[in-house]
Amino acid sequence: MNNILTVFWKEVRENLRDRRTVLNTLLTGPLIAPLMFALVINASISRELAKAEKPLPVPVVGAEHAPNLIAALRRAGAQIKDAPADPERAVREQDADLVLRIPAAYAKSWAAGEPAQVEIIHDQSQRDAQGPVLRLQAMLSAYAQQNGALRLVARGISPNVMRPLVVADRDQSTAQTRSGGMFSMLPYFFILGVFIGGMALAIDTTAGERERQSLEPLFVNPVRRGALLTGKLGATTAFAFTTLVLSIVAFAVAARFMPTDKLGISLQLGLQFACGTLLVMLPLTVLLATLQTLAAAFAKSFREAQTYLSLLMFVPAVPTMLLSLYPVKTQAWMYAVPLMSQHVTMIRLMRGDAVTPGDFALCVATTTLAALVAVLLTAWVYRGERLAISA
Repeated sequence: MNNILTVFWKEVRENLRDRRTVLNTLLTGPLIAPLMFALVINASISRELAKAEKPLPVPVVGAEHAPNLIAALRRAGAQIKDAPADPERAVREQDADLVLRIPAAYAKSWAAGEPAQVEIIHDQSQRDAQGPVLRLQAMLSAYAQQNGALRLVARGISPNVMRPLVVADRDQSTAQTRSGGMFSMLPYFFILGVFIGGMALAIDTTAGERERQSLEPLFVNPVRRGALLTGKLGATTAFAFTTLVLSIVAFAVAARFMPTDKLGISLQLGLQFACGTLLVMLPLTVLLATLQTLAAAFAKSFREAQTYLSLLMFVPAVPTMLLSLYPVKTQAWMYAVPLMSQHVTMIRLMRGDAVTPGDFALCVATTTLAALVAVLLTAWVYRGERLAISA
């Protein structure tokens, strides 16, 4: 046990002496992602809300053909402007988000009680234009429904004839559960943060020492290689787990500065979320640290190990990103799959859904089993003589 602690503290002290590594691992990594996440969310939400509260600029071609429609649009919050000479080109070159065109036949069709056509010229590929287009469509739809009802009343027909079905919306979501959709990428940041947090130490304790030719003298000492491996894995896991803790704290602080209340959602990363996340992430942290150490054991230089671990990063990154982009219904078997179980558990904790002790136990047990297999495989590699050869 003393040998394990000696190796553990040796690796920790050596890693702490490298200020650049400490800065990237314990500060830049855990803090930059929450900061960027908060800035992007704040900027996008504030921009969309600001545009929604301001009058909607609507360039109109042929406004003289529909004075009543133009007046209704002004009452609804539209700011009528003169249209550019070439509406299609103006929209394509993003000089205008949209242009409303009212044909000359509009007045004749309206007077005859026939459907009158208007055109909204826009570019669906421009994200900034999507909000204004939806607002204008809503204004035109409201105007059409109002005048359609008036036409029916003028003919002695109840407007309810046109409403054979009334849909009552019973939304079962809460402010907290709605946050699961918008912030489904959080587990990805946590898992990737664990990987990045342990990467530098995993490389330095194996490939780095082989490159410096300090691993061979270390193996000559009367210390079992299992103890050496345990100490190195413990140090790598400690740094990775510390990164996870700092990431959770940073995201919890950043959540307080996000205007989520304006969207009717609530991002709560409190003590319950933190404890549950740390519980299910602990065995995964060991698993990822072991896989990093195993991959680094096949490299003879720091740069070569960086290449291997950069490729290994896709193992946790791809599944968690896919689950974030394509959410699926949670099923019991998912808690038995490492990576998937952690992602599902964190999403349910973030949504405020119940996670049973059995689900926690299955998640921890299966990931611990996978970590144990990875440790045994790494121990087998450490017992080989090839690892001691630096050149």
